[in-house]
Amino acid sequence: MTRPYPSDVAFTPAVKEIQARKGSRAAYARMEESTGWRTEITADLRAFLAERNSAYLATATADGQPYIQHRGGPKGFLVPLDAHRIGFADYKGNKQFISQGNLTENPKAYLFLMDYMNQRRVKIWGTAEVIEDDPFLVERLMPENYRARPEQAIVFTVAAWDTNCPQHIPQMFGAEDVSKALAERDEKIARLEAELAALRG
Repeated sequence: MTRPYPSDVAFTPAVKEIQARKGSRAAYARMEESTGWRTEITADLRAFLAERNSAYLATATADGQPYIQHRGGPKGFLVPLDAHRIGFADYKGNKQFISQGNLTENPKAYLFLMDYMNQRRVKIWGTAEVIEDDPFLVERLMPENYRARPEQAIVFTVAAWDTNCPQHIPQMFGAEDVSKALAERDEKIARLEAELAALRG
C-alpha cells in the first residue's frame, strides 16, 4: 500500500480526523510537507541502536489483538543489516512463540526503544519476519560472548520511524552506568587524596 507520507502508517484517516477536531492537524500537516518521518536507517538511528540493550517488539494477531514482548541483550544487539532492515538474534525462552505466531498471520510490527538516561524514545513502524533456517545470519546477529542460546533470527523492515519529545520520560540509570560513574568518582577521590597527602609532605 502506497502512502502519501511515511507518517500515514500511524496517522490514519481516523487519527487525522481527531487531530483536526483537537487542533493539531495543521502542525502535523506542516511536518508532513517539510521534514516528515524518516524511512531509512540514518547515522543517528544507527548510533542510537548501538547503545540499546533493551527493546519492545509489538505484533498483532490477524484480527488485531496486540502483543508486546521485551527483547534484550548487550548494547548493540539490534543490528542494522542495510538502510532499511534491523536484525536481532531470537534467544531460546519460554516457548510460547506468541510473537512468531502473530507474524505468520500478520507481518506488521513495531519497535519501541527507550533511552531512559537521556530521556529519549524512538518509535519504528514496519514489518518483521522470523528466519529459522539461516545459521549464518543468526551467527552474524549473535552478540559476542553473550550467554544466551540463539534459536532463530528476527528481521525487521523499517517503514517509518520518529522520535518523541522527552516530556514525562522518567530519568533512570542502568546499574552498569551507575557502577562506572561511582568507580570514576572513587578513582578521582583517591587521586586527590594522594595529591593532598603529598602536599602535606
